[in-house]
Amino acid sequence: MKKFLIWVLAGFFLLSAISLDVSAAKKSSKLSKEAIAQMSDDIDNLTKKIYARALLSPKDNETLIGIKIQLDNQMLSAANTELAPLYYKAGNVYRLRDMKPEAIDCYQTILENFSDTALAPKARAALEEMGIKVAMPVVSDEDSEEDEGI
Repeated sequence: MKKFLIWVLAGFFLLSAISLDVSAAKKSSKLSKEAIAQMSDDIDNLTKKIYARALLSPKDNETLIGIKIQLDNQMLSAANTELAPLYYKAGNVYRLRDMKPEAIDCYQTILENFSDTALAPKARAALEEMGIKVAMPVVSDEDSEEDEGI
């Protein structure tokens, strides 16, 4: 009887832990305004350190990597235009640290997902400054005729 009771209690705790994980995952599917503001502040602080020629600590590197992971995870669920400035700022930090592949990824994300924002031309210019050729989207004749009202 004791073994049965122990198994029932263990199962109850396991199920409650699983339901907490699921509800936490649902809550974390969208970044809060506070989380976005915190990421922006963190990136601004890292940028200040770079411009001051200060060395970034391992904690600073961890912060930058964590921000990029959070942004990429959020992009998997939904592209939110509030993320564009964060990607741009992160791209700038990566570029200033000579981490070219990471910078390209950030700027390319802006061009692919936020092309209608004011940051898209800036991201394109940053890529071109890095020596990356950015192809303009191809517009077919049918699309241009529809745009002109023909």
